[in-house]
Amino acid sequence: MASNMWQALVSTAGRFWQDLYRVLPREVRAGTNGRHGPVAPAKYAPLKRVTLTAEVGDTLFEEYAAHRLGARGDDETGWVLMGLREADEAVVLATLPAGTQASTGVAHVQFNSSAQTIGSLIVRQSNRQLRMLGVVHTHPGTLRHPSDGDYHGDRQWVGQLRGGEGIFGIGTAEAHGAGDGLYVRQPKPHMQCLGNLTFSWYSLKQGDPDYRPLACATTLGRDLARPLHPIWTTIEAHAEPLERLYRQQARVAFAVTEGRAGPALTATIPLAGPDEAMHVLLEGNEVRYYLVRKGDVFEADPKEARADRGVYLLLAELAAQP
Repeated sequence: MASNMWQALVSTAGRFWQDLYRVLPREVRAGTNGRHGPVAPAKYAPLKRVTLTAEVGDTLFEEYAAHRLGARGDDETGWVLMGLREADEAVVLATLPAGTQASTGVAHVQFNSSAQTIGSLIVRQSNRQLRMLGVVHTHPGTLRHPSDGDYHGDRQWVGQLRGGEGIFGIGTAEAHGAGDGLYVRQPKPHMQCLGNLTFSWYSLKQGDPDYRPLACATTLGRDLARPLHPIWTTIEAHAEPLERLYRQQARVAFAVTEGRAGPALTATIPLAGPDEAMHVLLEGNEVRYYLVRKGDVFEADPKEARADRGVYLLLAELAAQP
């Protein structure tokens, strides 16, 4: 018998990049498999190129264009890049946006690092080989090269990436772009231009005195983090308690699901019994709690807006049941 806290619902079977780097899980940065053990060591040559999947390229150009049309269009923005580090190539498979709670201005962008942590954990659920490769950020003017300030920040942590080298993209918007915007042109091997928007690609290796241009290529493929972008404000709103849950509870899993008004995020915490779990559904600032037990679904109201506290209140309630 469920306690009066549970209501039967339905019966069914069913400061800059270093700040960001500091909070990302160690296995995401260094390329281990986290809870599944380390990846076998490999030798890495200096990067010869960065390859973007087609959807990753779409994300960067589309979101940069949308950003420029917004109220903060003159501020810098950016993305964390995740993917695979091959022997002499970086393959970008996912983009994590700076977010609406990022600290931005016309000369800086500091990511919402807590949201980046949760985003990286969600993306890596499907492939533990994914790791942080580098970052993209925009410049409000026409400076296509990373600035001295960029170098000062990046050189402090880039050596901890696989191969001791990272990739860096600089986005610019210029009055006279390359072409008519019908497709991406590459006037130089390290540049991608679509209309008046340009992304210029560079690498920086530990100990190097400066960035070097990095040839860019495109291949067919998805942006594995694209489903997270419509719910990024939800991730930002709940990132801290979700990270705490992940650290303290084994086998927490995240998924993008349908909420009442659109996409939502669900965190699932397995319970001791077979086919038993707690689901925390997050939609905007709202948090809803559900228990699945023997094919039945119950909704709970612990009257707690922080997901971690709500989960522990409900776990205590379940532990007190006979």
